[in-house]
Amino acid sequence: METFLFYIFAALTLLCGLLVVANPLSRNPVNSAMFLVLTIASLAGLFVLLHAFFLAAVQLLVYAGAVMVLFLFVIMLLDLKEEERRKIKWLGLAAGLVSVAAIVLIGARSIYASQPTGVASAPGVEGGTVPLGKLLFTAYLLPFEIVSVLLLVAMVGVVLLSKKELK
Repeated sequence: METFLFYIFAALTLLCGLLVVANPLSRNPVNSAMFLVLTIASLAGLFVLLHAFFLAAVQLLVYAGAVMVLFLFVIMLLDLKEEERRKIKWLGLAAGLVSVAAIVLIGARSIYASQPTGVASAPGVEGGTVPLGKLLFTAYLLPFEIVSVLLLVAMVGVVLLSKKELK
C-alpha cells in the first residue's frame, strides 16, 4: 500500500508541478497558483510516507497556507490582464533552458561523483524536530542561507514589480 501511495503522490506532484509552469487549460495565473497548492499538498503526502510528520505539517501550514496567500495577494495586486501580458522572448527562453540543463547536469555529475561514506545514523526519535534542527543548522547551513537570500530577492522583486509607474 505504501508503494502505491508513493507512486500516486509522486505522479500528482510531477503533474501539478508541470501544470504550474505550462498550464494548457488556462493562462490565468490564479490557476497556476492553485496547481502549486496541489503540488505542495502532494509533497506533504510524500513527507507523511517518509514518517516526517513535522515537515508535512510545516509544508501545509507555511507553504500551502501563508506563502500561497502571499502569492495570490501579489497576483491580485498586479492585476494581469490577458492583453497586457508579454510575448514570449525566444532568446530568453533558450537561455533559461540552457541554464536549467546546466544545473541538472552539474547536479547529476556531483551525485555520480560522490561516494557514500557509510550508512547515516537514524535520528533518535523518528520525525523528531531536534535532529532536524541540528542537521539543518550544521550540515546544511549554506543551502539554508542561500534559500533565505533567494526569498529576500523574490520579495524585493515583488515590491518593484507592484510599484506603479509615475507619468
